[in-house]
Amino acid sequence: MKVKKDFVARKVGDSDIVVATGKAVKNFNGYITLNETGRFLWDLLENDTDEKNLVAKLLEEYEVEKEVAERDVKKFIAVLSENGILE
Repeated sequence: MKVKKDFVARKVGDSDIVVATGKAVKNFNGYITLNETGRFLWDLLENDTDEKNLVAKLLEEYEVEKEVAERDVKKFIAVLSENGILE
């Protein structure tokens, strides 16, 4: 899975946000704010990856329990999927 090409993350002030561009604007109006961990996962999702790899990278980068990392990755993927951001 990876982020569709019509979605980008940008730094706006102190915040990282995801916005739609191109044809995706028709179906997604608004934005999603990313925290530090969300931006970390977003950057990984710019290339094709899977949930297992996202969890592994999160565990390498942050001091977090595996169960927490798995839960957070599932929630993050669910939000992106529900908004049509992943392919």
